[in-house]
Amino acid sequence: MLLRSTGMFHTVLLLCRSDTVCHLLLRMRIYYQKETRLSMEKCDAPAIRATRGIINSFIKTFFMRSCCMISVLCIPDYSERLGPMKCPRVLLAVFLGVCGACSSQPGPIIGTTGGSLDDNLSLLKLFDTPSEDTIHFYTVAYNILASNPRASFFELSRYPEFAAFCRDHGITLTGGPMLGSRTADGVKIWVRTSAPAEVSVKVTTPDKERMFGPVTTDAASDLTGIIDVTGLPPDSRCPYSVLVNGTPAKISPHAEIITLPESDAAKPVRIAFGSCYHRWGLANPVLAGRIRERNPAALLLMGDIAVQDRKNHLGLHRADYLLRDLHPAWRDLVAAVPVYAAWDDHDYFSNDEAGIPAGFTADDRWGVRQVFTQSWNNPAYGFSDDRGGIFFHTQIGPCDVIMTDNRYFRTGKKGVFLGEDQMQWLEARLLECRGPFIILSCGTMWSDYVSNGKDSWGRMDPEGRERLFRFIEQHRIGGVLLISGDRHGARGFRIPRPGGFSFYEFGAASLGARNGPPVTDPSWETQLYGFESVYAFGEFTIDATPEDPTVTFRLIREDGAELYTKTLTRGELTPPGT
Repeated sequence: MLLRSTGMFHTVLLLCRSDTVCHLLLRMRIYYQKETRLSMEKCDAPAIRATRGIINSFIKTFFMRSCCMISVLCIPDYSERLGPMKCPRVLLAVFLGVCGACSSQPGPIIGTTGGSLDDNLSLLKLFDTPSEDTIHFYTVAYNILASNPRASFFELSRYPEFAAFCRDHGITLTGGPMLGSRTADGVKIWVRTSAPAEVSVKVTTPDKERMFGPVTTDAASDLTGIIDVTGLPPDSRCPYSVLVNGTPAKISPHAEIITLPESDAAKPVRIAFGSCYHRWGLANPVLAGRIRERNPAALLLMGDIAVQDRKNHLGLHRADYLLRDLHPAWRDLVAAVPVYAAWDDHDYFSNDEAGIPAGFTADDRWGVRQVFTQSWNNPAYGFSDDRGGIFFHTQIGPCDVIMTDNRYFRTGKKGVFLGEDQMQWLEARLLECRGPFIILSCGTMWSDYVSNGKDSWGRMDPEGRERLFRFIEQHRIGGVLLISGDRHGARGFRIPRPGGFSFYEFGAASLGARNGPPVTDPSWETQLYGFESVYAFGEFTIDATPEDPTVTFRLIREDGAELYTKTLTRGELTPPGT
């Protein structure tokens, strides 16, 4: 009975030093979870369900709070200071857990405020009916990753039960393939293996087969690898397969690289974007299929994607990314559409948190960044040195794309939103852009209409925003398209400037169809559109062939309906001369 509490289970794992005992406890935990789930599913009496729910809630609260106290008292730093008095410390922790369970006040939370295993399993079943093998696989992996705030996929691969399950079921990939970092003649392909391995990619071009790799996945990369695929013919469809240690892996049937046409034979290019999957939308097969069938050159994601409020618990960050990679809809999408990702608050630490949040350390921030960089396929991540960050600049077809990082560098003081180093980097990149349009993203909104600018430029750094807008105007940098997320729902705004010029902000924080603040208001005179509670994504169609290139924005619902459309020319998006 005691092991039915996730908190108590994690506590026992923390206290145990024997790998054999840990593995035994993991098996017992998984057994009890399965039996509890089955017994609850078979119980039809509402009164009995309610009673069991109350009892389970008390047990979870009691043992979770005991776990928090034991975890604090038993980690190495505290053990060295307090000496080997485990029994008195455990008794104290259990006593405090009882007090916490019987009190309405929240107890100490260490590492995460995100969902439990049951929450994640419910998301796994949201749009699909996963097999019992899939449920068992994720249950085993989640329990191991959740048992240690620093748990890694490499450590997961060393647990006998997990390794045996992967071996018996032919599981060689736990993530990917995911396309990203598109180049003029190819892409990079990200994978995560179930154990250290050599990974190659076989691409079928219109005239021959080509092999790329191998790359090695190991402890240093946390079992991830990126294979660079280059030299593909333009304007072609090239199916591919992934080989792990020479054996074809099970991957999406939609795995295909679609190359762009040569620049001198330019055609309109589509770039999809959005934010706020918040895990819920990742599994939506209709939305994913709609994006994929429109053949965008890329999908830009501006945060709140796969991780939900895991703070510094890196094991649970990884558990959420593993959940992402189990959704068939996500696997089908990213096997065919290159993805570029930035974070926002929820996949950084937690709601509205930035910089080094109170109670956490620079090492915590660096650890969260490391997990993020190992879980995506971007062309770059910030400064790629001790200064950190995850921003980058790239080119997709005729369009420049700059995705900023509005979380890592904040200090809590007003006027520090991107940080001075990133601001200088951004100004330099804007001057370098040569495409007809520049997509400039921010995880939160550029304008101040929603929630009085809470947690965004208007509240945190209006001077920095004004500096950036004036820089664009003074240098007559044309074609800047502002995209944003964070505020659930889809909203667009025209941002008028004193000289008569206007910026345009397009938001599509609707990938998860989550509710949020009001999406419209009569006082918002410059609003373009506002929609809530719909699964929808944004899309730019960029046509560089006219003398004055055009961009058409569409907000597309999952059923294909175009909720809003607007076409602008580069001339309209170029500040006038002084």
